[in-house]
Order: sequence, then structure tokens, then C-alpha cells
Amino acid sequence: QVQLVESGGGLVQAGGSLRLTCSASGRRFSISTMGWYRQARGEQRELVADITSGGLTNYADSVKGRFTISRDNAKNTVYLQMNSLKPDDTAVYYCNADAVVLPSWGTYTYWGQGTQVTVSS
Repeated sequence: QVQLVESGGGLVQAGGSLRLTCSASGRRFSISTMGWYRQARGEQRELVADITSGGLTNYADSVKGRFTISRDNAKNTVYLQMNSLKPDDTAVYYCNADAVVLPSWGTYTYWGQGTQVTVSS
């Protein structure tokens, strides 16, 4: 099993910045892709950004140029730096990780508990 713990959400004014952190813990696992998703009230969960273990990144069009995803493989931690925040960015942000777990060598998808980001106008 892999546990994901997020931190860094909160309330910020439009134009401000926040940094989200997600750390993975568990026994005998190897994470491939890590990412951030978000779900606004009444909306479906959507991909914000993800990053492979090799550092390849992918962003939703709505956040390109404003958000930056990065990771520290040694710490099994992924970050999301969010700049120039807009009220439309208000949502619960969820960390996501695909991991190979030993001894089964199965690949599983894990989710964090979510952290609220609220951007006021």
C-alpha cells in the first residue's frame, strides 16, 4: 500500500500564489507518474498536471504558464507551484500516483485525501 499526504492548500486572493506538496509513503514501492487533479463543486475531476519519473511534464491548457509541477524522486514527493491564481482555480486538489508495489509487481493508482484551494476575487 502507498499513502499520499497533501499539504499547502488554503485561501488566497486572485493573482496570488500557493505551493502544494504531496508525499508518498509505504513499503516496497516504486512510483512512476505523479500528478495533481482538481475537482470544483459540481464539476468532474480533471487533470491539472502530471510528471513522469524522468521529469516529463503535462499540463492542462487552463494552467499552462501559471502552474509548475516538479518532483523529488528521492523523497517520493511532488510539488505544484501555482502562480497568478484565478477564482476559476478554486477546487479541491488531489494528488495522484501510479506505483508498482512489491512483491506482486502490480501497478496501482493511489489518491490523496485532497486539499482545498480557494481563490477570492
